[in-house]
Amino acid sequence: MALEALPVDAVHLLVAGAAATVALAAVYASDRPAGSWGRRLRSRLLLGVPWGTLVAVGFVIGVYLFVQSGIENPNRPVVIPFRAWSYFYPEGMLWAGFSHASRGHVTGNLLSTLVAGSLAEYAYGHFPRERGRETFGSLLENPYVRAFCVVPGAILAFGVVSSLFALGPVIGFSGVVFALWGFALVHYPIGTVASLTAVTLVSVVYETVRTPVEIAEATPSFGPPGWANIAIQGHALGLIAGALVGVWLLRRRSVSIGRPVHSHASALVVFAAALLFGASRRLWAVYWYLGNQRYELYRALGLAGVLALAAVVAVAVAGLERPVRPASAVPNPRTIRESVASATPAAVGLFLLVAAFAAVAGPAVVPNLVAVDEAGLPGDPIEVDGYEVTYAENVEDRTVSAVDVEAFGRSTSVRTSGVIVANPDREIWTAAVSKGNLAFWGYRAVDVGGTGWRETVWVQRTGWVASGGNATYRVDAVYEGNRSTLFVSDPVRAEPVLDGRNVTVAAVEDGFDLRVAHGGENATASVPARNESVTLRGVEFVREAEVIYAERGDSRVRVAERERYEGRERS
Repeated sequence: MALEALPVDAVHLLVAGAAATVALAAVYASDRPAGSWGRRLRSRLLLGVPWGTLVAVGFVIGVYLFVQSGIENPNRPVVIPFRAWSYFYPEGMLWAGFSHASRGHVTGNLLSTLVAGSLAEYAYGHFPRERGRETFGSLLENPYVRAFCVVPGAILAFGVVSSLFALGPVIGFSGVVFALWGFALVHYPIGTVASLTAVTLVSVVYETVRTPVEIAEATPSFGPPGWANIAIQGHALGLIAGALVGVWLLRRRSVSIGRPVHSHASALVVFAAALLFGASRRLWAVYWYLGNQRYELYRALGLAGVLALAAVVAVAVAGLERPVRPASAVPNPRTIRESVASATPAAVGLFLLVAAFAAVAGPAVVPNLVAVDEAGLPGDPIEVDGYEVTYAENVEDRTVSAVDVEAFGRSTSVRTSGVIVANPDREIWTAAVSKGNLAFWGYRAVDVGGTGWRETVWVQRTGWVASGGNATYRVDAVYEGNRSTLFVSDPVRAEPVLDGRNVTVAAVEDGFDLRVAHGGENATASVPARNESVTLRGVEFVREAEVIYAERGDSRVRVAERERYEGRERS
């Protein structure tokens, strides 16, 4: 077959594949490893493969496809019921650490898992390395058990733990990913930083295979800033937990092989690696939600926190085992006072890591113990198998203010506007679609459901913009073919005044009205259909396509036009 006869995507993939083959062949010919790479991998991993990581990745894919119903629509999984809403909603707590908000979300996390998990699994190893322990000597020394049970079991167990101590209704595998990075960072500080670029490479290869040629254009979008989408607390929790387990294993092995831990890597190297990792993974993105899609970023405080955490990890990993105060130390401390007097830098670092974990995890406990009240939602909500879906503006955000907290002039008692979804039985209350997002797109799908099932409510905004810039609009819901109005905004007045007559455009439940006020009297009529007209108080309103003109005598002015939705027009 001639090259010209192949699809364009196939040609580009062939070019990329050929380039990869030539590049790898050139490196192999220059290095002549004679099997050393494979031997090194097989010395740590069963058949040289990170089986535990692959099992965990397969489990997360299964959750996305079958629990979240992603197999029905890979681009739009069911999300709302699988967030960590409350301890009183075990289903959300169980699945939140493994569920994802979109295909891009799950893909990004799993690509990072493949890199971080492989490095962490290599550091742990499928074969025992401690002195006096032999392969197959016991169940825990069996490489098959370690590869297919211990490693994926630990990964999946922390997925649940990360949900239990997450602040807010988080979702995603990133807490586990950061734990894997933290574990790897302790064992291979330089290799971990270098591996961050490997994540980028894996992502580029994935996108190349998926879309070899892509055409795009600059488009605006409505949404929070990128750093406001980061579950900073969950990421920090995972990183600290992974570092804790890594330090524990490192020190246990150092005792077994009789080599001091600080010979593994210098404190400066670990500090620099942890600092670079934290900065690149945006652990400095500490922010406060102000309500109604407004956020406040505390970058300086976040950077200070990253510096402090990097220092603690460095001391815990590379701290000396000699007492800080040798004169006060005792050989075998039996009391707390003696233990403090005999403390070593390494012990202090380990203690500070435990304290950091407690400090990060602790604030999530009380909010997760709070239940959603039974108070109904405003308006006339759509009811779907225990869920209520409505639209409201400037209402208290129960997602944030489950427990009212005030600090430094900021409060968790904030207001929000948009599509609200609630389910008291599942302890769910969330602004599923913001007011601005709906105004940008004009319509949004709201998926509700549970394990393995979904129902979709379509929410649509329609409106008219009066001359002068203000809009009046209504928000409707469509479910099972039935349409109902959830919200109508206030009427707006058009700027032109015709012979003393004021014109108002008003959203109503069954459409839109035109109102004319003159001489203390009002007249009202529905907005005319396309290419039709209506007369009120001596003013004729003519609709041409999506624009309404008012005519009186020789005067003709535009009074309103259909609201336009930029996201829909560009999609």
